[in-house]
Order: sequence, then C-alpha cells, then structure tokens
Amino acid sequence: MVVENLARTQKTEKVRYDYFYRLLKNEISITYGTDTVKLQSYGIEVERQDFVDNKLMNIERDSVKSISTQRYKVHNLLKMLYDNLVSPIHLIEVLGENIDEYIVDFDKEIKYIAY
Repeated sequence: MVVENLARTQKTEKVRYDYFYRLLKNEISITYGTDTVKLQSYGIEVERQDFVDNKLMNIERDSVKSISTQRYKVHNLLKMLYDNLVSPIHLIEVLGENIDEYIVDFDKEIKYIAY
C-alpha cells in the first residue's frame, strides 16, 4: 500500500523525466521459534517515466518492500532519494548500507512482542 508519494520533474532539451518516490506499507510474517509473528514494515518504490514530445517512451521502476518497522527511518530515506533525484536504477546501490543497518529493527520488534 502506498502511504506517501513525492513527485519531481527534470527536463532536458529533448526528454522530460517524471520521478515518483513512494513510501510503502506492508505486513510481513516472520517465524520466531514455533510462532509466526506479523509485523508492519515500510519500504520504498522509485519510478521514472521518460517522455519525448509528451509521449511516454520508457518506465524504470525498482523497490525495496521491507526496509524497517520504523516509518520515520524509511521516510527519511525517501526524502533523501527525492532531494538527490535518485534514479530507480541506482536505488539499491544508494540504499544498500541503510538497508543492512535497519534490518535489526525487525529483530527488536520481534523481541519486544515475544517478551
């Protein structure tokens, strides 16, 4: 589910690029011991639409469905992508370290629920 959408446009002499940065809300199931725990998670989708003479010529899209259980962390990443006009082609490259760092949020949430 899309809970926030940021849009930007970049124009060159021949091409207009429309960028969309979306905050996604998902529910994931994680097995903890013998139990299955459902957690709310947030992710990001980035889309770029390329227009030539107002005709849609290409769409690039990439996403990471579950980055963290903490909405504010994912929102901050979304804003950083938007501010720097990051292409979907570079999404994983740009977010890689943050994704690795935020994975512990899922463990913390499971431990909180379990105890």
